[in-house]
Amino acid sequence: MESGEKLSPVTLAYETYGTLNAEKSNAILIAHAFSGDAHVSGEGGWWNGIVGGGKGIDTDKYFVICSNVVGGCQGSIGPSSTNPKTGKPYGTDFPIVTIGDMVNAQRHLIDHLGIERLLSIVGGSMGGMQVLQWMAAYQNRIRSAIPIATTLKHTPQQIAFNEVGRQAIMADPDWQNGNYYDSAGPAKGLAIARMIGHITYMSDTSMAEKFGRRFRADCAPKFGADFEVEGYLHHRGDSFVKRFDANSYLYITKAIDYFNLLNGHSLGSIFSGLKAKVLVIAFKSDWLYPASQSQEIVKACKLSGVDASYCEINATYGHDSFLVETEQEGRLISSFLRSLSNGGS
Repeated sequence: MESGEKLSPVTLAYETYGTLNAEKSNAILIAHAFSGDAHVSGEGGWWNGIVGGGKGIDTDKYFVICSNVVGGCQGSIGPSSTNPKTGKPYGTDFPIVTIGDMVNAQRHLIDHLGIERLLSIVGGSMGGMQVLQWMAAYQNRIRSAIPIATTLKHTPQQIAFNEVGRQAIMADPDWQNGNYYDSAGPAKGLAIARMIGHITYMSDTSMAEKFGRRFRADCAPKFGADFEVEGYLHHRGDSFVKRFDANSYLYITKAIDYFNLLNGHSLGSIFSGLKAKVLVIAFKSDWLYPASQSQEIVKACKLSGVDASYCEINATYGHDSFLVETEQEGRLISSFLRSLSNGGS
């Protein structure tokens, strides 16, 4: 691990779609966002609008790989996994995880699959951070990269939102310092953390269109969820608790906050030597990862002499636009990938 600690054995859950060609030159790795998993396409797939036969990332043409990150809770090793030294879940004995650790594990997966060079690495939000890490750390292993709605480093405001979520979890008495796996766990704290996060994923416009100031049909108790938007947030929080581990929430949000690709380096040096072709995508209504942060990525590429293009989509769904505004996004990605097969770098 980048912290200096060692983690072994490591399990990495992944799914593949499509067929790897004989030259092993059509592989695309997709990196998921904070609460995602390896199931990127098909029924219940978190990016089914983009990935699949005839879609933006066409599985009839490309061999698509997606893995759950180290520190996660959807099959890959994380705090809820069994610590071989104790026979019990790691809990907070799990080592600190970084975006670099996640990418290093992915590189081992690519080696395992016998792929020397990826056609592309694609991801949005935290997935975009992993794309940027690939661009800096494994330049000779990628032909192209598509970072979407992401940033080179977290701002104090972005860190602050994550810290409020972490504190909500740790303030829940059922968290028990991370040793809750024999009990119900900090359901209330985790639900509140998700509610806070989900507000940042939307936009004022999308919330006004979806909910307005409408009241719920059922009668809520005093200080209950009487507005539709309140009921929606409660639903999102409660459903999240059923599929996500609270300790993974703590570890992964810390990994995002620690991410700083600059880290004392100049903007023009972080991608120095990169020969890959890059497409940066941002969304106009995204206030969690505003377009200015994507523009900084493009600037870093240009200062390093990297072939980079920038597209800003006028969508109203806020940060979640990269997951739901898939039609225009898919066309941009598809066109970019076609340019690679037509003699691009």
